[in-house]
Amino acid sequence: MTCINPNKNRLRRSMMFLNAQKPSLLKDPYVYKADSLMFDLEDAVAASAKDTARFSLYHALTTLDYRGAEKVVRINGLDTDLWEEDIRCVVACGADTIRIPKTESADMVKAVEEKVEAAEKEFGRPVGSTLLMAALESARGVMNCYEICKSSDRMIGVALSGGDYTKDLHTTITGTGVELMGARQHMVIAARAAGVQCFDTVWTNLDDMEGFKKDVRTIKMMGFDGKSIINPRQIDIVHEIFTPTRKEIIFAEKVIREIDDKKAKGIGVFTVDGKMIDIAFYDGAKRTIALAKASGVYKGDL
Repeated sequence: MTCINPNKNRLRRSMMFLNAQKPSLLKDPYVYKADSLMFDLEDAVAASAKDTARFSLYHALTTLDYRGAEKVVRINGLDTDLWEEDIRCVVACGADTIRIPKTESADMVKAVEEKVEAAEKEFGRPVGSTLLMAALESARGVMNCYEICKSSDRMIGVALSGGDYTKDLHTTITGTGVELMGARQHMVIAARAAGVQCFDTVWTNLDDMEGFKKDVRTIKMMGFDGKSIINPRQIDIVHEIFTPTRKEIIFAEKVIREIDDKKAKGIGVFTVDGKMIDIAFYDGAKRTIALAKASGVYKGDL
């Protein structure tokens, strides 16, 4: 099946968690301008309030305009008796993407995909219009990352869940990133090999915004596409770090123009602003411009 959703590779710098149980969090979170809004039916919702949360979520997503923000829903785990009804609710209300928690294998993704397709047919949604992403929360999930990424045409990417992952690793979140380094790099490599996106775990210490900035810079350098967040105060920091600077945009423009020009003249290696450049830099420069356009900071025609 080929996914028909045109937003599979959209900009996802920030993905903000929202408790689907709380109407106050559902009515206007678009004002914070996160790229993706992640409505949580899993851990944030009390066991006795799952039906209520689904009801609130359905009515919010079918009546409110979220002003272009991607609507992601984290369903309950496949080890519960809740996830199938979650899927029916999510598809019926037209959410963009389902986040599968505690994913450990490609078979888990395929099980969700089967139920999603059935729900799309049941509720008259275009088959393939509901995208999927997988949260990896264990050593087994991280080890199987590539197979998970390749498991469905609906997959937009994978996300690390640091709390559960470090628990499985018999360690804890330290704030240094040391305990997450192996999983982070492995996931980015697997995601890139599979052609999907990769998202980092949340930063829970809201009293340490300098630590948060350092953490976001680290994952940006590692190749992540964005970060899961828990508070609106984190959005601007993530967007600033993940949006190309004016200097980066100008350099990318020069690289693209020079490579186009030199390629036509049969010249393979040259310098731009004192840096040696060849064709290998072309795709990176194109990505910089594409990201700048998606972020709304570039209006050029390259």
